[in-house]
Amino acid sequence: MILIVDDNDTNRRLCRAILEQIGYQTREADNGIEGLQSVRMELPELILLDLQMPVMDGVETLKRLKADPATRGIPVVALTSYAMKGDRERFLAEGFSGYISKPLDIDIFLEVVRRLAPLRRR
Repeated sequence: MILIVDDNDTNRRLCRAILEQIGYQTREADNGIEGLQSVRMELPELILLDLQMPVMDGVETLKRLKADPATRGIPVVALTSYAMKGDRERFLAEGFSGYISKPLDIDIFLEVVRRLAPLRRR
């Protein structure tokens, strides 16, 4: 299961549609607090985490995930509109496992997801 945490409903629906079309199961949350609650209910294989959200932003959410022994090993991908030179490196240095800029390039999106959470066929 992949958890999509983004305050923008359109972005969540797009990610869900792409992922479910190729066989992934997904869950969604619209801010960091809800994302942390979802993680406690069911540990995802991967978290796609928007950086700019109300209530709790993505960087703070990542810090809380990494501070918890039960969740620190879950790969977390920064899903963001920050796409200036150096942003990718900065977020990877923060502890994100991957970086995907918005608007989504579907090929890059799928390459990152497949690398961090290979699809298991039932």
